[in-house]
This record gives sequence, structure tokens and C-alpha cells, in this order.
Amino acid sequence: MAPVELLAIAVALAMDAFAVAVASGIALKTVSARQTFRLAWHFGLFQAMMPVIGWFLGLSVRAYIEAFDHWIAFVLLGYIGIKMIREAFEENGDNDRRDPTKGMTMVMLSIATSIDALAVGLSLSMLGLSIWFPAAVIGVVALLFTGFGMHLGRSVAKAKSIGKFAELLGGAVLIGIGGKILWEHGALAFLV
Repeated sequence: MAPVELLAIAVALAMDAFAVAVASGIALKTVSARQTFRLAWHFGLFQAMMPVIGWFLGLSVRAYIEAFDHWIAFVLLGYIGIKMIREAFEENGDNDRRDPTKGMTMVMLSIATSIDALAVGLSLSMLGLSIWFPAAVIGVVALLFTGFGMHLGRSVAKAKSIGKFAELLGGAVLIGIGGKILWEHGALAFLV
């Protein structure tokens, strides 16, 4: 996988974490270094772990699906991308005043923002690609985007529109990468 593709996937996956971090920064109003570290560390850790879990799941079934694995990768990435785009248009009226960087709230947010990375790991396994470097890049990008998002949310009043844009862009990137996988495997030859 080319470094640009890997970075694009990492950024696309970090968009959910970024949007949640912006919302968390707005809800907290004042963001401490400890809160930033807690949320960024957990989001980054979960974003790095989920592709590894998905990759190992993919290894167990890869031999059975190699003939159509590129279609599975396309469907998974397309599904995630469409889901992200759809979620960008949904209204969330939750204004929970609890600190989202503590306890089960943080764990649940970490899982929710990284579940898409599980499918990416599964896709990479089906394509026969290594997971360790991509997982590290995905985790570091999520960590950085989360930290930035928390402080941006603290200082930006229109975070809702930024979060929507981030999710729309992330979804479009994932769909585009899925299409590129199909193109590289010759699955779209009938279009030419």
C-alpha cells in the first residue's frame, strides 16, 4: 500500500474521532492537558488495535475468499464511507454534561469511533497486506486528530459544521479507496 493511500485511510478513520473530540471540547469549554491526553491516547489506542483485530479475523477466512476479496474490501469500505456520510447529516441532540474523557463514557466513545478500523483491518488482511505499520499510522493519526479536535472544539463556535465536513470528507475518501481497490483488481474493466 502506498504511503499516500495509508495516510488517506488513517485520516478518513480519524474523522469520527475528530468530530467527537471537537464536540467534547465544546462540551467541556475548558480543556486540560490531562483530558486531552486521556481522550487522545484512548482514541489512538483503539484505532490502532481494531485494525489488528480485524486483520487476524481476516487471516482465518482469507483462503476461502481470495477470488472475490476485492469486492469484500470495496463493500466494507463503501459501507463505512456511506455510514459516515449519512451520520454527518443526522442531528444529535445529546448535550451530556459529563466529562467524556473519563470512565465508561470514554471507553464507549473509543469503541464507537474505532469500529470502522476493524473493517479496514479485515480488508487489509483479505488483500494480503501487512497490518503492523498501517495500525501504528492509523493510531498516531487518530491520536493527533483527537488532541487537535478537543482544542479546536474549545475555541470554535461552529463545531457542528466542521464535524459534518470532516465526516463527509472521511466517508468520500473511504468510498474512493474502495473504488480504487476494485479498479486495481480489474473488477471495473467492464466500464472501460
